Amino acid sequence: MLRTNRLTPYLYIAPVVLLLLFVFGYPLVAIFDFSLRRIRGGSGPFIGLENYRQILKDDVFHLAIVHNGQLLLAVPILVIAGIVIGVILYERAAGWRFHRTLLFAPYIIAIPVIGTVFSNMLSLNGAVNEMLRAIGLRALALDWLGTARLSLWSVMGVVIWHEVGFGIVLYLARLLGLNEELQEAATIDGAGWWQRLWYVTLPQLSGVTEFYAVVSVITMLAWVFPFVYVITRGGPGNATQVMELYVFNYAFRNSLPGIASAVAVILFLITLVLMVPLFQFRTRSELEEVG
Repeated sequence: MLRTNRLTPYLYIAPVVLLLLFVFGYPLVAIFDFSLRRIRGGSGPFIGLENYRQILKDDVFHLAIVHNGQLLLAVPILVIAGIVIGVILYERAAGWRFHRTLLFAPYIIAIPVIGTVFSNMLSLNGAVNEMLRAIGLRALALDWLGTARLSLWSVMGVVIWHEVGFGIVLYLARLLGLNEELQEAATIDGAGWWQRLWYVTLPQLSGVTEFYAVVSVITMLAWVFPFVYVITRGGPGNATQVMELYVFNYAFRNSLPGIASAVAVILFLITLVLMVPLFQFRTRSELEEVG
């Protein structure tokens, strides 16, 4: 039997750990440090929590947090749509291979391309409104991006359209690995489609659902910047202002990287607070399965 030193496994993984600490750890420490300084150029004097005090008094920052919170409403929509459409494709609906490709295609299209196309389609005289007018629904031809109460929901719709394909493929991949005998047994016992979905299919998709929910939460908090920047630039006014755009504006437009770093730290902590309960729930579920 081959005997190795207790430290040998750690020596093997040490290079990767060091690389990860350099790539992710150093920037994180630097961001925290920058958030406590008044940065001019590469560094600046230590000012404690002054940057945090300044942004917490800013109404635009509060509005950005509210908008990110509203975007989280897309998470259950993405999960439900991914499950339902994934199950329909799994049951070999007519043309399911074509529809699978069609639904996943938006996910691989570059976001600037999507943003440019939808910013034109959803304008007051864009393709969407022209189509509504053509079929007699002129009352529904609204200024989707130019109206403050509609613009954020319009951007959310574009994000959902882009992201749902990833969830569908995840669920479909998991479904293709399930034991079909359970579905057949439930059908023989007289279970309807919804009953099979609720009592047979969903319990076996819990792991994928938890993973996709975590990814979707991160997306709505920290990956919507390209959509907002290309489609609305945060407007009209601050109607689609989000925390990432707030960071961008202070870092590059206002040249105040200290304040931008403070906002980035707050965004990181908010994401962490939301992630921890999800991981705790996952750990609890795994322990219950083992028990």
